[in-house]
Amino acid sequence: MSMDLEEEYEKIYRYCYMRLRHQQWAEDVTQETFLRFLEADGYREMGKRLPYLYTIARNQCMDYCRRKTSLPLEQEIPVKGQEEKILTLTDLKRAIERLEQEERELIFLRYVNEVPVGDIGKILGLSRFAVYRRLREILRKLKIELREEEGK
Repeated sequence: MSMDLEEEYEKIYRYCYMRLRHQQWAEDVTQETFLRFLEADGYREMGKRLPYLYTIARNQCMDYCRRKTSLPLEQEIPVKGQEEKILTLTDLKRAIERLEQEERELIFLRYVNEVPVGDIGKILGLSRFAVYRRLREILRKLKIELREEEGK
Protein backbone atom coordinates (compact mmCIF):
# COMPACT_ATOMS: atom_id res chain seq x y z
CA MET A 1 0.00 0.00 0.00
CA SER A 2 2.81 2.47 0.77
CA MET A 3 4.27 2.12 -2.75
CA ASP A 4 0.90 3.00 -4.26
CA LEU A 5 0.62 6.06 -2.01
CA GLU A 6 4.06 7.25 -3.10
CA GLU A 7 2.96 7.13 -6.74
CA GLU A 8 -0.25 8.99 -5.94
CA TYR A 9 1.55 11.59 -3.81
CA GLU A 10 3.01 13.31 -6.88
CA LYS A 11 -0.40 13.48 -8.58
CA ILE A 12 -2.02 14.99 -5.51
CA TYR A 13 0.84 17.47 -5.12
CA ARG A 14 0.50 18.62 -8.76
CA TYR A 15 -3.23 18.98 -8.25
CA CYS A 16 -2.73 21.09 -5.10
CA TYR A 17 -0.09 23.19 -6.84
CA MET A 18 -2.45 23.81 -9.76
CA ARG A 19 -5.13 24.99 -7.35
CA LEU A 20 -2.95 27.07 -5.02
CA ARG A 21 -0.10 28.20 -7.32
CA HIS A 22 2.37 28.21 -4.45
CA GLN A 23 4.91 25.46 -3.79
CA GLN A 24 4.99 25.57 0.01
CA TRP A 25 1.21 25.78 0.36
CA ALA A 26 0.78 22.90 -2.08
CA GLU A 27 3.24 20.80 -0.08
CA ASP A 28 1.41 21.62 3.15
CA VAL A 29 -1.99 20.77 1.74
CA THR A 30 -0.67 17.56 0.16
CA GLN A 31 0.76 16.48 3.50
CA GLU A 32 -2.51 17.30 5.23
CA THR A 33 -4.42 15.34 2.58
CA PHE A 34 -2.40 12.19 3.18
CA LEU A 35 -2.56 12.60 6.95
CA ARG A 36 -6.34 12.82 6.78
CA PHE A 37 -6.45 9.83 4.44
CA LEU A 38 -4.31 7.70 6.75
CA GLU A 39 -6.31 8.76 9.81
CA ALA A 40 -9.69 8.12 8.15
CA ASP A 41 -11.52 5.34 9.94
CA GLY A 42 -14.37 5.18 7.45
CA TYR A 43 -12.31 4.39 4.33
CA ARG A 44 -12.29 0.80 3.12
CA GLU A 45 -10.12 -0.33 0.22
CA MET A 46 -12.44 -0.73 -2.75
CA GLY A 47 -10.19 0.45 -5.57
CA LYS A 48 -11.32 4.05 -5.18
CA ARG A 49 -8.37 5.44 -3.26
CA LEU A 50 -7.30 8.05 -5.85
CA PRO A 51 -10.76 9.67 -6.19
CA TYR A 52 -10.99 9.71 -2.40
CA LEU A 53 -7.57 11.41 -2.16
CA TYR A 54 -8.58 13.99 -4.80
CA THR A 55 -11.75 14.73 -2.87
CA ILE A 56 -9.80 15.29 0.34
CA ALA A 57 -7.22 17.43 -1.53
CA ARG A 58 -9.94 19.50 -3.20
CA ASN A 59 -11.60 20.21 0.14
CA GLN A 60 -8.25 21.01 1.77
CA CYS A 61 -7.37 23.44 -1.05
CA MET A 62 -10.72 25.21 -0.68
CA ASP A 63 -10.24 25.46 3.08
CA TYR A 64 -6.72 26.80 2.61
CA CYS A 65 -7.94 29.42 0.12
CA ARG A 66 -10.58 30.59 2.59
CA ARG A 67 -7.90 31.08 5.24
CA LYS A 68 -5.50 32.93 2.94
CA THR A 69 -6.65 36.29 1.65
CA SER A 70 -4.51 36.29 -1.49
CA LEU A 71 -2.42 33.73 -3.30
CA PRO A 72 0.62 34.92 -5.29
CA LEU A 73 0.89 34.06 -8.97
CA GLU A 74 4.39 32.81 -9.62
CA GLN A 75 5.96 33.47 -13.00
CA GLU A 76 8.36 31.00 -14.57
CA ILE A 77 11.34 32.26 -16.58
CA PRO A 78 11.47 30.64 -20.04
CA VAL A 79 14.61 29.14 -21.56
CA LYS A 80 16.11 31.06 -24.52
CA GLY A 81 15.96 29.66 -28.05
CA GLN A 82 12.44 28.31 -27.94
CA GLU A 83 10.48 31.45 -28.82
CA GLU A 84 7.69 29.79 -30.83
CA LYS A 85 7.09 27.13 -28.21
CA ILE A 86 7.19 29.73 -25.45
CA LEU A 87 4.69 31.96 -27.27
CA THR A 88 2.32 29.05 -27.79
CA LEU A 89 2.60 27.97 -24.16
CA THR A 90 2.11 31.57 -23.02
CA ASP A 91 -1.02 31.87 -25.15
CA LEU A 92 -2.29 28.55 -23.82
CA LYS A 93 -1.56 29.58 -20.24
CA ARG A 94 -3.47 32.86 -20.73
CA ALA A 95 -6.40 31.02 -22.29
CA ILE A 96 -6.49 28.51 -19.42
CA GLU A 97 -6.29 31.28 -16.82
CA ARG A 98 -9.40 32.87 -18.36
CA LEU A 99 -11.33 29.66 -17.74
CA GLU A 100 -13.44 29.31 -14.63
CA GLN A 101 -11.88 27.44 -11.69
CA GLU A 102 -13.94 24.28 -12.25
CA GLU A 103 -13.03 24.27 -15.96
CA ARG A 104 -9.31 24.56 -15.14
CA GLU A 105 -9.72 21.77 -12.62
CA LEU A 106 -11.35 19.48 -15.20
CA ILE A 107 -8.59 20.13 -17.75
CA PHE A 108 -5.89 19.56 -15.16
CA LEU A 109 -7.34 16.33 -13.81
CA ARG A 110 -7.97 14.82 -17.23
CA TYR A 111 -4.97 15.96 -19.28
CA VAL A 112 -2.20 16.65 -16.77
CA ASN A 113 -2.82 13.98 -14.13
CA GLU A 114 -4.60 11.65 -16.58
CA VAL A 115 -7.40 10.81 -14.17
CA PRO A 116 -10.07 8.57 -15.76
CA VAL A 117 -13.36 10.30 -16.59
CA GLY A 118 -15.30 8.05 -14.22
CA ASP A 119 -13.06 9.06 -11.32
CA ILE A 120 -13.33 12.75 -12.23
CA GLY A 121 -17.10 12.37 -12.10
CA LYS A 122 -16.88 10.88 -8.60
CA ILE A 123 -14.52 13.63 -7.43
CA LEU A 124 -16.70 16.46 -8.74
CA GLY A 125 -20.08 14.80 -8.24
CA LEU A 126 -20.89 14.61 -11.97
CA SER A 127 -21.95 11.83 -14.32
CA ARG A 128 -19.44 10.50 -16.85
CA PHE A 129 -21.57 12.00 -19.62
CA ALA A 130 -21.48 15.42 -17.93
CA VAL A 131 -17.69 15.23 -17.59
CA TYR A 132 -17.27 14.32 -21.29
CA ARG A 133 -19.63 17.11 -22.32
CA ARG A 134 -17.90 19.73 -20.18
CA LEU A 135 -14.46 18.68 -21.38
CA ARG A 136 -15.59 18.94 -24.99
CA GLU A 137 -17.05 22.42 -24.33
CA ILE A 138 -13.90 23.56 -22.54
CA LEU A 139 -11.63 22.34 -25.35
CA ARG A 140 -13.82 24.12 -27.91
CA LYS A 141 -13.59 27.30 -25.83
CA LEU A 142 -9.79 26.99 -25.62
CA LYS A 143 -9.51 26.52 -29.40
CA ILE A 144 -11.50 29.70 -29.97
CA GLU A 145 -9.35 31.60 -27.45
CA LEU A 146 -6.13 30.38 -29.09
CA ARG A 147 -7.33 31.34 -32.57
CA GLU A 148 -8.12 34.83 -31.27
CA GLU A 149 -4.64 35.04 -29.71
CA GLU A 150 -3.06 34.07 -33.05
CA GLY A 151 -4.98 36.85 -34.79
CA LYS A 152 -3.56 39.53 -32.51
